[in-house]
Amino acid sequence: MLRLKIGKETPKTPTCILFDEHGEFMKFGYEAKMAYVEMRGENARKHLYFECFKMSLYDVTIKAANGKSMKALKVFTEALRYLKEDALETIAANTEGRRFIASDFTWVLTVPAIWDPSAKQFMREAATQAGIVTKGKEDKLVIALEPEAASVWCKKLPAEGFITENRGGDSLDRSPGTQYIIVDCGGGTIDITVHEVLDGGALKELHKASGNDLGGQTVDKKFKEFLREIFCDGLWDEYESNYPSEVQRMMYDFMVLKQVNEDVQITCPFNLGKVAQKKKDIEEFFETVEGASWNDGSIKITKDKMRSFFDESLNSITKSIRDILSKDFRIEFILLVGGYAQSKILRKHIKNQFGRQCKVLCPYRAQEAIVKGAVMFGRNPEVVASRKSAFTYGIAIRERFDESRHKAGKKFTITNVEWCNDIFRKLVEIDEDVGWNESREYIFGPIEADLTGVTFKFFQTERNNPPYVDDWGVEEIGSFILDMPETKSGMNREVKVEIRFGSTEMTATATDIDSMAAASITLDFMIKS
Repeated sequence: MLRLKIGKETPKTPTCILFDEHGEFMKFGYEAKMAYVEMRGENARKHLYFECFKMSLYDVTIKAANGKSMKALKVFTEALRYLKEDALETIAANTEGRRFIASDFTWVLTVPAIWDPSAKQFMREAATQAGIVTKGKEDKLVIALEPEAASVWCKKLPAEGFITENRGGDSLDRSPGTQYIIVDCGGGTIDITVHEVLDGGALKELHKASGNDLGGQTVDKKFKEFLREIFCDGLWDEYESNYPSEVQRMMYDFMVLKQVNEDVQITCPFNLGKVAQKKKDIEEFFETVEGASWNDGSIKITKDKMRSFFDESLNSITKSIRDILSKDFRIEFILLVGGYAQSKILRKHIKNQFGRQCKVLCPYRAQEAIVKGAVMFGRNPEVVASRKSAFTYGIAIRERFDESRHKAGKKFTITNVEWCNDIFRKLVEIDEDVGWNESREYIFGPIEADLTGVTFKFFQTERNNPPYVDDWGVEEIGSFILDMPETKSGMNREVKVEIRFGSTEMTATATDIDSMAAASITLDFMIKS
C-alpha cells in the first residue's frame, strides 16, 4: 500500500493561479497551490484560486475554489503573462544579464488538437493581452497541436527513451510508411491523432483529430464524488465550502497517488475529521460504503475502488482507439503521452486491450514529450506535411439567380438584377488532405458599383457540399471583413481571397487583382451569441 510523500518532481507546473480578494494576480503554479493550501479559513475564502481551468475557456467566467468568479480571458491572460515574464527573467539570468523583450523570440503555445478555431483564437487573444504577441509580429506566436508535438518528439526517441515494462525495449519505427496512433492523455482532454511517416521523415495526418474531455481530471472528480458519498448528508459540501484550501491539498495528494496500481492511503485533514465527528464517530461513515475504510487518521482506498474511478475515462479512450483501428489503416504502434499516461492503471488497461494488435509505447516523463516536441515544431512547422480537414468549410456567397438551380425563396433584386442569397461556397471538404501551407481561394466581385466592403460569414458542416448555408447540419463559426475602398472601376473589380486550412490555425489573405496589393484578413471565430 502506498502512502504519499509530497514532492514537486514533475516536469510540468500545475495549471493553478491565485488572485487576491481584489482580483490582482499573486502566484502561479506550485507557488499558487502551496500558498493556497496553507491558507486558513477566512483568508482562503477571500482569495480567488483557480485550478485545472484550461477546459473553461469556452465559458465567459470561471468559478474559483471559493465560489467567486472572474472573466476567463483575464485568468488565461495573467497565467500567460506570468509564464512570459518568468521565461524572460530566466533567459536574462543565464545570458550574463542581457535584456530581451518578448518579440525577440518565437513563442510556441500548445493546445489540444480537438479544440475548434474559436478556442485557438481565444488563446491568441490572451497571448496578445499578455504581451507575448505585438501588432505586426503575430507570426512570433506559433500554435502547436499537443498530440502532433508529442509525435514529433517520440519519433526521435531511441528505445531507451520509452518505459520498458517487458524485456526487449521497443522503439518507434521511423521508416517511411509506418503508421501509429498518438493518444495525448491530459488532465482535461483525451486528444488522439494518427500519423504516417513520409519519405524524408515528415508526418502525414491520416485521421482527423478525435477525443473528448474525459482526461485525468475525470478520475479526480470520481474521487471527490466518492468522498461526498462517504461524508454524506451535506457534510462534505459543508467542509468544502468552509475549508477550500484543505480540499485542494487532498486533491493534490490524490493526483500523485492515482499514478500507482495498488491500495492507497490519504491522510484525513484535521478539519474534515472535526466536522465529521460532530455528526457521529468517523468510523461509522465508512460502514455503508464499499472500497474504503478508516485507518488511524487516514482514508484507505482499495486497489479495485481506485480502479473504478478510471472506468469512464478508460472506456472512452478504448472506444476512440477501437474506432480508429476498425478503419483501413496499418497501425503498428500506439503512443501514450501526457501527464495522465504516467498512471500505471491507464497504461496497463491500454496494453490489455490492444497489446496483441499494436505495440503500446510510453516515453519516460510522458509530460515532457509535448513541450519538447513543441520546440521542435516551432522551429519546423512543415514537419507535419498535411492534415485532414475536420469539417467541410465554406462561405456564404451570392450568385446571379438561376431558376433551374436556385430556390425561389432565396431570390432578391439589386438595380434590376436578380440574385440568389445564402449559397454555400465550399472551400475544403471534410476528411480532405490539405498541405500544411496549402490555401484555397475565392475570387469576389461586388454586386453594387459603390460597394466599399463586405462581411463574409464562415461555415462548417459534416456534409460534403450542402447547397445553402441555412441547410440542416450547417453551422456558422465566424466571419471576416473584406475591404474594397477603391470604387472607380465600379462593378469591374475583383478581389482574391485565399484561406489556409492546412496549418494549425486558419489564416487568410486578400489580394486586389488589378493592383496585386495583398493584405492579411482577420478571421473572427469568437461569435457573440
